[in-house]
Amino acid sequence: MNLKRKRILNLIIAAVATLVLLISWNLFQNVSPATSQQRTSLTVSAAISLSPALTEIKTVYQSSNPNTIITYNFGASGALEQQIQQGAPVDIFFGAATKQMDGLQKANLLLNETRRNLLTNRLVLITPKNGAVLSDFKQLTEAKIKKIAIGAPKSVPAGKYAQEMLTKLGLWPQLQPKLVLGNNVRQVLTFVESGNVDAGIVYTTDAKASDKVTVRLTAAENLHSPIVYPLAIIKNSRNPAAAKAFVEFLAGDRAKIVFQKYGFGTAR
Repeated sequence: MNLKRKRILNLIIAAVATLVLLISWNLFQNVSPATSQQRTSLTVSAAISLSPALTEIKTVYQSSNPNTIITYNFGASGALEQQIQQGAPVDIFFGAATKQMDGLQKANLLLNETRRNLLTNRLVLITPKNGAVLSDFKQLTEAKIKKIAIGAPKSVPAGKYAQEMLTKLGLWPQLQPKLVLGNNVRQVLTFVESGNVDAGIVYTTDAKASDKVTVRLTAAENLHSPIVYPLAIIKNSRNPAAAKAFVEFLAGDRAKIVFQKYGFGTAR
């Protein structure tokens, strides 16, 4: 190879090297902070009555924490507990009663010192928008009320609270033939909205979310166990640090505003 060809080859090699370096530098410069940092995924199993509030909170949280990807698994607290007991990959459990959280704690499935009671709710009797006007729970025994929807007491906390209330009022034996059991409290709400039942018992937060039902009565709090929503991180969480950060946000003032907007109270 003569000197002239060698010089041209060297110039070509230098030019290619410079081009590669410039491309690499531009790619590096264009990487956003969100993609240059590792993304973290969290799975939150939560009572279905929390779905509207938590959906809004997710948007708020991810706007300032774009690297945390939150996936919700909504359902009846009893069903969610069973999934976790069977090894479902869950980071946070947010239930609608203490019973299911007690079960997980007894099975040693909770991360130590992360359990807390966060929210409260109320139990209400609803009818379809233009349904029967009821001013006393005893009117549920009347012939005009043929079907009453409640959550299945064994797996749906709202149904368990309803059973406790109706039992204390001495109405449970009479009303059992009229009961239509829902798999979760939102299904109970749907039964009432559609007019397939004459009345239903749900949380005040569920009734507030619908313009197709009317709240007729609110149950006195001494007629059932305290309605408390406990929250905890699961011991086998793949991302305990991110889970703790989200739990702290849920317990903070910004999330409290959202929960109150949807009708939840704050646990003391």
